[in-house]
Amino acid sequence: MTDDKSLRGAQDRSRVSGSEPYEVSYFAHKHGITLQQARNIIAEHGPAREACDIAAQRLG
Repeated sequence: MTDDKSLRGAQDRSRVSGSEPYEVSYFAHKHGITLQQARNIIAEHGPAREACDIAAQRLG
């Protein structure tokens, strides 16, 4: 099932979708990491943006 981009809000912003290439790309660019590193972080820490952000900051 694809992401319904018309449904936006706090819940959507608090999660990182590892199945959406544009979200993985944005996350990687935001933290200055590779796409593979971003995928690994999302897979390891789940979709919670805060946990993923913390893990990405540790790489930098």
